[in-house]
Amino acid sequence: MSIEAETAIDRTGKADLHGRPAVAMRRRGACPALAAPMPTGDGLLVRLRPAGGALTLAQFAGLARSAAAHGNGILEITARGNLQIRGLLAETVGQLASDIDAAGITVPDGPAIEISPLHGIDPEEKNDPAAMEMALRSTLHDLITSPRLAPKLSIVVDGGGAFGLSALSADIRIVAQSDADWLVAINGDGETAMPVAIGPAETAVSAVGEVLSVLAALGQGRRARDIDPALLRARFPAMDNIRFIPSRAASIPFPGPHRLADGKIVLGVRPEFGQMRASDLIALLDLADAHGATAIRLTPGRGFFFIGLPADTVPAMQIAAAGRGFSAQPGDNSEHIAACAGAGACGSAFYETRSLARRILAAAPGLFDGSLMLHLSGCAKGCAHARPALTLTGSAAGYDLILNGLAADRPDERIAGGRIDFAIERLARSIEDNRGAGESAAACLTRLGATGVSKALRQE
Repeated sequence: MSIEAETAIDRTGKADLHGRPAVAMRRRGACPALAAPMPTGDGLLVRLRPAGGALTLAQFAGLARSAAAHGNGILEITARGNLQIRGLLAETVGQLASDIDAAGITVPDGPAIEISPLHGIDPEEKNDPAAMEMALRSTLHDLITSPRLAPKLSIVVDGGGAFGLSALSADIRIVAQSDADWLVAINGDGETAMPVAIGPAETAVSAVGEVLSVLAALGQGRRARDIDPALLRARFPAMDNIRFIPSRAASIPFPGPHRLADGKIVLGVRPEFGQMRASDLIALLDLADAHGATAIRLTPGRGFFFIGLPADTVPAMQIAAAGRGFSAQPGDNSEHIAACAGAGACGSAFYETRSLARRILAAAPGLFDGSLMLHLSGCAKGCAHARPALTLTGSAAGYDLILNGLAADRPDERIAGGRIDFAIERLARSIEDNRGAGESAAACLTRLGATGVSKALRQE
């Protein structure tokens, strides 16, 4: 799939108020894999998921060095636990691919299959998701790699355990029910997905093949939500008789140390807002290696686990992580902010998202009670967060504030650039003054609505 097929650029010659050419990125629905990197405001972006979401420390450090040599040295971990490398050029993507191959990193063809991050090492795991991923890729290879499937088709294999994937929405979910049976469901997360089949691994693989066949036949990038229920029941006549207990998202924050059922320690680490510089990552990996860490597992929530650290080395690793721009402590409010690369890292962005994020964390801690996500988007593309949130979108005139919406939605209030700090302080104070007993920040904002928020922001 060519870059040109995925992206259209407005070449009208128009410029924004900063004098920059107007660039309209289209068809952002495509996954920017190695074979088809995505043009962004800071060059080409590649997204990849190593097999099993697992890397050795040497492999991760090698990726960081390659990102610095062939890109702009910025790496990101997405909300689904995939790696992004930014700032590449057309002539350096191939060099990055060569480095990945030389490091022995396997990046399977087709859509990413996300599996439980602690697969194979979590004693509470019900079944092996890595083995299921291998079975899917080997048995259904031609279907999984079909160009008729949507570029962002999502497949999740959840083996259970301490850190399951029930919070991740997916087109197709394969969830371990026991050491023998798997549930296959479509279009949703652990609570909302519709079950279509249940049984041993062979049954699950066959059911996934049926769903993929339907999607490939529909073509035109269709997703599981587009399948006609009548067609689904024709393929799976027993689906309405399936009895299962929906899995709910675990409330355990992953940053910080976690003792597994067998007594082993894993340390969850999140780069600030999911983004890290290669030099900081390499330094942290070198220290982890010196302390005895043996492996890395990428995880949803924009972070990763260190595997194999002795318990007595964890405090030193947490301190070192904080000094390099990583959080390794539970309860860090930055986990409630989704921020894109921002100005300085992306030419499309109108403001420095991370700088503003830090100011908001300091000035308005009351916003971060866990009830809402703040999305700071440098422009209307909304790269960092694809779900409704309290959103600040950068524009040529300043900032667009959107309540429970996407970066490209119509703003509920426009804020001049020089008034953003004042506006955030007014918003936080309004929530503090109007919040009822036991009411969350999100519930208070919903009750105030656009009219109440606008009134608060306009008060002097």
